Amino acid sequence: MNPVASNDVAFSSHAVLISVVTLYQIAVYERGNQKLSKVTAGVVLVVLLTAGVCVIIALPHHHWLWLISIFNGIQVGLTIIKYIPQAVMNFMRKSTDGWSIGLVLLDFFGGIANYLQMIMQSIDQGSWKNIYGNIGKLLVAVVSIIFDIIFMCQHYCLYPPKDTKLDAANNNCQRLLPMQFNLGKLQCLTTLS
Repeated sequence: MNPVASNDVAFSSHAVLISVVTLYQIAVYERGNQKLSKVTAGVVLVVLLTAGVCVIIALPHHHWLWLISIFNGIQVGLTIIKYIPQAVMNFMRKSTDGWSIGLVLLDFFGGIANYLQMIMQSIDQGSWKNIYGNIGKLLVAVVSIIFDIIFMCQHYCLYPPKDTKLDAANNNCQRLLPMQFNLGKLQCLTTLS
């Protein structure tokens, strides 16, 4: 039997509740001229049809673990799908301007905590079934951590935000003191003070 902790049930229930609230807000609030893309509608339709057919198959035979494994697969697929557009957009724009890194950092530490929880439970119980018995939870944590690392590299290394105050001060410094052009930002700014 796969181990199911009460915190896993609470987390999943919370995720479903928040998703229902989000879908309600999408239906109720005006979106201007934004429309649901055909690709998104297709993905939603395929997921709902797959889930519905699997529930119909599992219901009479009580194959609940099989149904949960199907839902885990859907969750992993949707997790991958939800990250790809942002990673591609950041790459194409060569920028992360207008995008907050805060939730990515929270997601990263949540994925690490999730993985550590599985490891600690496995050590405590003397069995690695918490890890290989719940492959969906493991894959969601790994996929989230990988994409969060990609986003952090994009935000902090590849396309760091520009400090407009420092750039403006440096440009003024270089205009006023053209002989010191190669001194660098810090020396040039301290020369002005």
